[in-house]
Amino acid sequence: MGEEFHHGVVMREYDPNRDRERVEEVERICEVGPSGKLCIFTDLLGDPICRVRHSPSFLMLVAEIGDEIVGMIRGCIKTITCGKKLSRNTKHSNTSNTGNSNRHLLVYAKVAYILGLRVSPSHRRMGIGLKLVHRMEAWFRDNGAEYSYMATENDNLASVKLFTDKCGYTKFRTPSILVNPVFAHRLTLSPKVKIIHLTPSQAETIYRRRFATTEFFPRDIDAVLNNKLSIGTFLAVPDSATWQGTDHFLSDPPKSWAILSIWNSKELFTLQVRGASRVKRTLAKTTRVVDKALPFLRLPSFPDFFRPFGFHFMYGIGGEGPEAVKMVKSLCDFAHNVAKERDCGAVVTEVSGQEPLRFGIPHWKMLSCPEDLWCIKRLGEDYSDGSVGDWTKSPPGISIFVDPREV
Repeated sequence: MGEEFHHGVVMREYDPNRDRERVEEVERICEVGPSGKLCIFTDLLGDPICRVRHSPSFLMLVAEIGDEIVGMIRGCIKTITCGKKLSRNTKHSNTSNTGNSNRHLLVYAKVAYILGLRVSPSHRRMGIGLKLVHRMEAWFRDNGAEYSYMATENDNLASVKLFTDKCGYTKFRTPSILVNPVFAHRLTLSPKVKIIHLTPSQAETIYRRRFATTEFFPRDIDAVLNNKLSIGTFLAVPDSATWQGTDHFLSDPPKSWAILSIWNSKELFTLQVRGASRVKRTLAKTTRVVDKALPFLRLPSFPDFFRPFGFHFMYGIGGEGPEAVKMVKSLCDFAHNVAKERDCGAVVTEVSGQEPLRFGIPHWKMLSCPEDLWCIKRLGEDYSDGSVGDWTKSPPGISIFVDPREV
């Protein structure tokens, strides 16, 4: 995108060769937390576009006054599932011969995502954030995006007000971010559950056949599963079950099963908790020392979040059957042990607030966000309502697919 001027502010595409250090400085300034309170700081490891570069199409813009960068915004575009419609066309049906020819057909939409909007504190209330959003939305429209959405903390009133009051977004979904610390001891897995490491091709088949109608399911799920940051996809089944491949599994699944994939966010950026008192630091360190010295006690220890730490992100969590919650719990325990082997400080996931499987996901409430906020906007009135109507007005589904490329 070319440069655009607004009352002395130049908005242009991010140039890593000339902008990286100045962008990092703005990030540091914007993450100064309130005095006396715990705050999380992010280190992008020298790559300001790390959180979008794995998306199919992405852009980062900076706002510049003179030689000073005063703001930035990131955005990406992908095609996802926004709903489903019922088909009675038996000619194209792949359902079994049960006498019911109805099947759900996917309804896709090209959707854009905004993240990482920052404006230097010394240049706020000048409309720079609003101009960056509008400029990014212009790029979205030019590339055929039908909707734009963003995520923020529910109590981030400034961000919510900017997008809902000034940019035309509406509150859409309220998923939960669940964080579980990685302890100094390994977790013991249930002997009643067998965990199978799927190949990316096997995982893709199961996801497309079982979860493709889930909101925000990416049409390019194969690109996600084959990405170098995707550690693997794991299937939990009863210990008595035998694995005979995806076709057999899909045609005759066990009574209960669960699945999840793990993404290595540690390779992209690290986090650090600041603002903790010396007493809190000492108490946390004591729990780690005891846990490491006496691992057989399996005491819950508080990781060293006061130094930079990485995390793994669990995505694509799903399952069926009366024991599915327990299966998810086993998968999460397995994911914890994988994170421990890779020296991560936490295991994180994000699920719908209505997701029934969330009860099998271990997490610490003090570290988690029970109600994140996603806001959405329809970008063009010239788009037809399609099969699901205006998606921004649709009720939430039970589940939601959170793309790890946008975490």
